[in-house]
Amino acid sequence: MIPYIFGIAHPKKRRCMILQNHPGKQLYVLSFKDIDRTKFMLTGSKGANLSELCKIEGIKVPDGFCITTEAYKRIMENNDELSSLLDDLAHLTAVDRDSIHVTSAKIRTAIETAPVPEDIADEIESYLSKFGGNDAYAVRSSATAEDLPAASFAGQQDTYLNIIGKQSILQHITKCQASLFTDRAVTYRIQNNFDHRKVQLSVVVQKMVFPQAAGILFTADPVNGNRKVLSIDAGFGLGEALVSGLVNADVYKVRSGKITDKKVATKNLAIYALKGGGTEEREVVPEQQSRQVLTDDEILQLEQTGRKIEAHFGQPQDIEWCLAEGTFYIVQSRPITTLFPVPPATDNQNHVYVSVGHQQMMTDAMKPLGLSVWLLMPSRHMDTAAGRLFVDVSRQLASVAGRQMLMDTIGKSDPLIKDALTTIMERSDFIPVLQNDDQAQNAADNKAGLPLDFRSRLENDPAIVTRLISSNQTHIEALKQNILTKSGPELFDFIQEDILQLRTVLFVPESMGAIVTAMNTTLWINDKMNEWLGEKNAADALSQSAPNNITSEMGLDLMNVADVIRPYPQLIDYLQHIEDDNFLGALTKFDGGQEAVETITTFLDKYGMRCSGEIDITKTRWSEQPSTLAPVILSNIKNFEAGAANKKFQRGLQEAMTKEQELLGRLKQLPDGEQKAEETKWMIYLLRSFIGYREYPKYSIVSRYYIYKMALLKEANRLLQNNVIHDNEDVYYLTFQEFREAVRANDVDYQLISQRKQEYKAYEKLTPPRVITSDGEIITGAYTHENLPVSAIAGLPVSSGIIEGRARVILNMAGANIEDGDILVTTFTDPSWTPLFVSIKGLVTEVGGLMTHGAVIAREYGLPAVVGVENATRLITNGQRIRVNGTDGYVEIL
Repeated sequence: MIPYIFGIAHPKKRRCMILQNHPGKQLYVLSFKDIDRTKFMLTGSKGANLSELCKIEGIKVPDGFCITTEAYKRIMENNDELSSLLDDLAHLTAVDRDSIHVTSAKIRTAIETAPVPEDIADEIESYLSKFGGNDAYAVRSSATAEDLPAASFAGQQDTYLNIIGKQSILQHITKCQASLFTDRAVTYRIQNNFDHRKVQLSVVVQKMVFPQAAGILFTADPVNGNRKVLSIDAGFGLGEALVSGLVNADVYKVRSGKITDKKVATKNLAIYALKGGGTEEREVVPEQQSRQVLTDDEILQLEQTGRKIEAHFGQPQDIEWCLAEGTFYIVQSRPITTLFPVPPATDNQNHVYVSVGHQQMMTDAMKPLGLSVWLLMPSRHMDTAAGRLFVDVSRQLASVAGRQMLMDTIGKSDPLIKDALTTIMERSDFIPVLQNDDQAQNAADNKAGLPLDFRSRLENDPAIVTRLISSNQTHIEALKQNILTKSGPELFDFIQEDILQLRTVLFVPESMGAIVTAMNTTLWINDKMNEWLGEKNAADALSQSAPNNITSEMGLDLMNVADVIRPYPQLIDYLQHIEDDNFLGALTKFDGGQEAVETITTFLDKYGMRCSGEIDITKTRWSEQPSTLAPVILSNIKNFEAGAANKKFQRGLQEAMTKEQELLGRLKQLPDGEQKAEETKWMIYLLRSFIGYREYPKYSIVSRYYIYKMALLKEANRLLQNNVIHDNEDVYYLTFQEFREAVRANDVDYQLISQRKQEYKAYEKLTPPRVITSDGEIITGAYTHENLPVSAIAGLPVSSGIIEGRARVILNMAGANIEDGDILVTTFTDPSWTPLFVSIKGLVTEVGGLMTHGAVIAREYGLPAVVGVENATRLITNGQRIRVNGTDGYVEIL
């Protein structure tokens, strides 16, 4: 056991003693050598990490000690004024800036003016004597909430350099403690749901190093995440000049012992220590301003130091360093919390991963149960990282034919992914191309994966869609009945077997053929009409009001729900004020209430399994939370007249028929026009016959998911009744097999659930990349647009037309207040957003492709739409007037 060191009250009578036999004593001061990772709650992350750095052979760390959180508690406890102020702070939100400013200032004053208890002051003096009482020190905060996986509080508390003398050091220790309540620190804690009382602060007192150079070292590229590239920022003097953004830094990139890039900045200023204490800014002499801060040998030496520290901590690090008299000193190391995790690989080969979420229009993090249930579905192998799904496309990239297939499928639907993959393919050494891949070539030659005679039969039998839908509905009804007889582990086995059979039911050749035919005819019409007539995206108008589109029908059906409620003012008023999801029963006490309940119930029976992010079985469905639909119903009542749904459908149908006749008439005027017109007419017929079915397979999947979920929640409720779990949603943080085992054993590892909850909070904050490599490098793509207007934001055109209007930036469908004619701007839309589409006149999303749900429905409703617009919800402000060009693919802020 490592002894705990404890300083006693009066240095003349008592110094330090071993605390092994005195477990009740409080630890107020600890030297770095007496700290380990278990002391995190005493010393905060900065103090704990400094102690770990001291243990690494060959790493130089300036001596020092920590004033622990126990000392902070002593100052805070039994202080009625502080307690009252903390109560005031607890009731504030992040938008209460003025109140945060006033209350935080009062708390800082109270901490700074509170006397340091004599015994603590004596301990600090004892340590100063040991390390050098007249030496200069850096006094830095070390909070227990810094550098956590879910949040980084780095730089939010204060640091003071070159502090000399006991009284000055004590003063600056209290300043550090008070800096836990700066406006920025308080606001950040509020935004991240951290309790102000539970965050404690330790203070690091560390001997000053007076460097000629200092900076920051990232053991992974902070821009693109590449774990094999180390990045160094370097400047003259103290590192505070870089941290504060006062000066530009040299930036060096190093990979495997080789300097791959150097950017030498002009450095006009530097911060240096003053002889009597404190720091000052100085101008760098002209002949030194453009000089490289570190020599190449020093850069490579620092790389070795960084890799050694990274290996010790087991993850990429953000390291503060300084160079004094030819020696590198490390003054801090923390994990880089912003890196997106790399999907795990079982070999040492290079891999390329493509996001599934960008194809499924669900880039939010999924909980473990949701991920594991999705992975039960028979399909190509998928990997997970940070609660997201990825497909490893390395094998496809390793063959010429595979690359062609990849570009013809994913590439056409999402140009940003295509461009990113092109970047990787241009690096010939990352995924070398294999030769003689005849099997892949054959598959590429038949892109639909269907025999030619079958494709011909499919194209001549469009009624097959009706039979596919009917067959699926029969299987779903059978599932509803059969699952009622299952419970316990048998239920899990039943669900797993049903999911295995899902592929044979849902992904029969006819079903895949219908989808592929819709995609191919869309591309054919767009290509040929552009080539023959100069008409862009002609298939968009032709897709309006196509039959058998379960998602667009849902939006129109919700308009019909509004028609039932519209004549009754009391019902409308009640819907405006509902506070829970048990409101349906209360509707019956109003005039028209019974009919309203029956209409809403009928809608939920057909669509209640839907919700935002519905590929995650743990997401709350409309049937579980019907109040989600109330704002949309109210918007429909406000924005439309009775019968508007049918009128909207008929208008779209008429526009599609008119567009068809216009195109055919123009084609007939061309050379070989009759033949071109005949061929085009047939392709339009196929498009309208099959394009609606594109939406059905996902509807079928989520219908089954809802049935599974209701059965699984019964098992969760049994665990809850047996006190195995604290809340029935705790099971969402178990995998499917772990949930099964918990039901079998009537027991669960609750520590695992708690850990998964913390991980999920961290994952929610990360933005998933479209493409990431096994090196952790995020490859970004770019659009190629001709004649893009100045300041326009580029995207992918998926539904033709140009429209101007007010931007309505919405991140969550719940509570969305849409006015007729708004342009919806959001991160992504899945089928659950469709009810909003009936009111908007344009669509802009950050995620999406040509055949993703938002694009299909936008074309169905005739809405100009641009998707894949990077950072749209940040670049466009709610209420701004914008122009959406769905023909050429860009957005202008007017």
